[in-house]
Amino acid sequence: MKLLAKEHQGFTLARSGSDWTVTASASFGAWREYLTSNVFISDNYFDLGGITMDDKTLFFESAGVQSIKEPMVIANPTPGDELLITDIMSTTSLSDAELIAVAAYGNLAGNTSPTLTWAETVYARNQTWSITQDQGALGSMRLYNENFFGSMQPTASDRIYSYRVIAPVQQGMTGIFISGCRHMLSAEPKTEEEYVYLMRLKRAYELQQSYDED
Repeated sequence: MKLLAKEHQGFTLARSGSDWTVTASASFGAWREYLTSNVFISDNYFDLGGITMDDKTLFFESAGVQSIKEPMVIANPTPGDELLITDIMSTTSLSDAELIAVAAYGNLAGNTSPTLTWAETVYARNQTWSITQDQGALGSMRLYNENFFGSMQPTASDRIYSYRVIAPVQQGMTGIFISGCRHMLSAEPKTEEEYVYLMRLKRAYELQQSYDED
């Protein structure tokens, strides 16, 4: 059994008018804004080349996200403030526009090209955090809603792409801190029958020909 992990750094956002900007990050340049739309993206990937070199398929046992603490509003917390967080692990790379569509529509994002299908989604999680009337003065956000999707299907791909998408929905807040997180995969490399493996390898190759920012 192999335990795989990739990190996305914590960062601080500040708002002036309707525009949010990254004011501090543990890793400079790790977060980028999508077309000045107040949506922020971090990407990473799991390198599985050592496994695929042995002609083995990776079978996933579990997946999840470790976070240090809840998001904290550090300036002007106001009941009704919201923060949307999407974590994605996939066998295909995604452009920023595709990530936004997946965050909004999940596996049903048929308007993306290429579409991230259920089979290509190893694991994904959507969260909505908010400031309630009771916690407003403290600035500590509470988890309002959480949804999961993905197939955990085995892969012969030499990469699993790891993404985090953050979107603040402000009422009054002008500063917020989002802690870092760790994307976790527990998997077992196994040898399959040659025909099955070759078909899986062919599919992984086709996915690698899609858009990749590297």
